[in-house]
Amino acid sequence: MDSDFTTLSDQCHQVLEACHKAREEALEQTRLLTRRSANAIRAVHRQEYDLALTLIEDARAISDGLKTNLEPYPELYYSGYTQDSIKEYVEARLTYDLIKGNSMPLPDELNVEISTYLRGMSEVIGELRRKCMDILRQGYSQEAERLLDLMDDIYALLVTVDYPDAVTHGLRRQTDLARGIIERTRADLTLSLREERLQNAIVSLETRLDENGKG
Repeated sequence: MDSDFTTLSDQCHQVLEACHKAREEALEQTRLLTRRSANAIRAVHRQEYDLALTLIEDARAISDGLKTNLEPYPELYYSGYTQDSIKEYVEARLTYDLIKGNSMPLPDELNVEISTYLRGMSEVIGELRRKCMDILRQGYSQEAERLLDLMDDIYALLVTVDYPDAVTHGLRRQTDLARGIIERTRADLTLSLREERLQNAIVSLETRLDENGKG
């Protein structure tokens, strides 16, 4: 009987020690993944696209590594901290591609779970708004309209994903927030367009008055 308990004890410690080690390594990698993704998004907004792509490629390698290394420990891979960091990678990847005008990679291409992909996509809306605001500081442009159309497309998809939070992990709340972001952006674009049209009308009027005065 004592030998049975000894064997069980050894097995328990061996398995749990391996799980603990995997968890500690995963925590370190998720923190690194989050930093890489945040820095990639920052580089995109600074138009440092080569740097952004390098950081995104690093993030992809970390994300893939997490999936491989945690395969024996699904409870760790599907835990909140792991999927949250992968969500940040998805956000960085989609932000880069959508702002650059590239085709949008799908979940299989990024090797991520669909629910995580959708949560990352929902947060891209905020980054597209940020880019729109940067553009509008220079005046209205069709590029801002393009980004707003992308925001609408993302929201149109997200609003159809009507499943419990146990399945989508908080996507509904992110979708509700996205709607407000889009409406504020639409209002900002409308105001910018009106201001541009007014300015053009003033310039046109001044030009005609000058011509009449000279005549």
